[in-house]
Parts: sequence; structure tokens; C-alpha cells
Amino acid sequence: MRKHYIDNLRWLAILLLIPYHAAMAWNSWEEPNYIFFQGNKIISSLIVFFSPYYMPLLFLLAGISTKYALRKRTYTQYIAERAKRLLIPLLSGTLLLMPVMTFVADKYNSGYKGSFFAHYRVFFTKYTDLTGADGGFSLGQFWFLLYLFVISVIAAGIIALREKFSSGSASAPHFLLVILLGLPLPLLNNLLSIGGKSLAEYLYIFLIGFYIFSWESIIGKVAKHRYIMLAIGLSSSILNVYLFLWSDSLYPVINVIAKFTAEWFMLLAIMGIGKSCLDFTGKISGHMSRISFPFFSFHFVWIVVFQYIASEVSVKGTAVLYFIPVAAAYLLTFICCEVTLRIPLLCTLTGTKTNKLKEK
Repeated sequence: MRKHYIDNLRWLAILLLIPYHAAMAWNSWEEPNYIFFQGNKIISSLIVFFSPYYMPLLFLLAGISTKYALRKRTYTQYIAERAKRLLIPLLSGTLLLMPVMTFVADKYNSGYKGSFFAHYRVFFTKYTDLTGADGGFSLGQFWFLLYLFVISVIAAGIIALREKFSSGSASAPHFLLVILLGLPLPLLNNLLSIGGKSLAEYLYIFLIGFYIFSWESIIGKVAKHRYIMLAIGLSSSILNVYLFLWSDSLYPVINVIAKFTAEWFMLLAIMGIGKSCLDFTGKISGHMSRISFPFFSFHFVWIVVFQYIASEVSVKGTAVLYFIPVAAAYLLTFICCEVTLRIPLLCTLTGTKTNKLKEK
């Protein structure tokens, strides 16, 4: 049977990308962004609260999904399917959507006066920090698709080798060992890292999803202790926000411990809550799962466009300046998703399945 809580957790996480990415316009650590208004600790707290476990959750879910995918596909079929659903959206998004975002960023941050089509040359010839904030080349949110494809290929090789040389069937690990699996995360965080995104850490989490969280006995125990995990995760997340943004004193070691404790225990809590409360399907959840890929592709460009428009018409008030582009981005992103479902070419370009989700 299909694990519906995996689908539901995935589309819920992707749905939160709009307020999360919109908040980057106020990051108080001055990270370059397509649109940057000013540092705001309250809005920045949203980013810091979610960032330790947000993207790891998507890689964990991908690892679990791979376990079930390889039960009905060969490794060659699996890689071909990953290429179709990840590399095509990566290329189309980079070629068609990222130039729009970097054009707006160049106009806002650097006063670019040229036309949109003239800016294509800037996009493909200007290589700086790869954020796109200065109008230069960037993968934007599509870095996730690149990482996920690379990790999927590496993981498939690891899984195939282990399958070839292992003897007998494996058994579920002790639950205490599952808790301790979070210990290596600080060591992996800066390994094979590009722009703060660690290929090694995400590969590790992907493999944990494949080998550990695919066990029904393990996910059952995680679900049983979900509120304990949630209490630890929320406490650590709040402490991480306080130490990183609000504290006048520096406690780097404690901050690191809080960050990675938040990452691991929030992952455990979310998986447990997902198993307990989200293991269902219906018209709405099925439809949301189906539009996850186009939602991911289109959401950020509308955030940037509407934040730029709001800045040009001089919208007053930080709250209004935040929420109006967020609401508008949701509306236009959903419209783009509905249009995509009706045009096979757009389905292909965004990695969207053209048939409705069916029970396995």
C-alpha cells in the first residue's frame, strides 16, 4: 500500500516554501537575495526556526520513497525516472524561470536598465556568488533538484553494492540507535558543502530514510514517542533562534548543539506526527501531491515579482509588505499549477506526472 503520509508531508513542506522564501527578503545576516528590504529579526526568526530541518526533511522523504520505488523498478529504470523528473525541471527552470528572477534582482539591487531579453546574456555570462542577487547565473531553488539527482545516483550505487555483498536479510535497528543517528550531523555539515548546502549531510539523511525509516517497526516507535521528540525539537529550535539572532553573547558550541539537536529531533517528530495523523488520502491531498512539482518550480518567481512590485508602489508597513506578496504568490502559483496539469509539455518541463496518483 502507498504510504500516504510521505506524500502529505512532502506537499505540506513544499507549500511552506512561499512564506519561507519570502522571509529571505528580511534576513538579518545580510545574505544576498533577489529582493532585500532590510534586516528584521522577527521575520528572520521564521527562517532560522525552520532551516535546520526543512530541506533535510525532503531528502529524508526522498530516501524512504526510493525504498518503495526500487521494489518495482530496476536500478536503471530508477535512474531514468529520476533523470526525467529531476533533470528536465532543473534545466527548464534554470533556462526559463531563473532569468526572470535574476533580471528583477538586477533591476532592484543594481539598477539594471536593459531589457529582459538583453539580460539573458548577463545571466549566462556573469558568474559571481551564484545567488543571482546581482543578476548573475544561479540555479535558485533548483539546486535541490540537482542535489537530489546526484544523491539518488550515488545512493543507488551504494544500495546496489550493499545488496550484492550482504548476506541474509537485515533486521530493524534498536530504537536507541535511531536516536543516536543524529550525532554525525555536525561533522557532515561542512563536508562537500556548496553555499552552505552539504552534499554529504543530505546523502546521509537520504540513506537513513532508505535504510531506517522504511521499517514499519521503526516508524511505529517514532510515532509512539512523537510528542517527546517534538518537545525536544521545539525547545532546541527556539534555543537555536535565540542564540543565533537575539542573544548579545556568543555561545557557538551551544548554538551548534541546539541547531543539530533541533534538526534531528524535529525530523523524528515530524515523521512520527506524519505517520499518526497524515496517513490518509483524498481528493485534496491527492491533488496537492500531484501539483507538488509545478508548485516547487513556479513559487519563487512569483515571490520575487510581487515583492518587486510592492517595492515599486511603495507598500507601507513590514507586515503588509510581507503578506501581500505571499498571498499573491500563492494565488499565481496555484494558477500556474492548474494550467500545467492541462498542458502535457508543461507537465514534462516541471516533472509532473500526467496521470492521477493511484494506489500501489
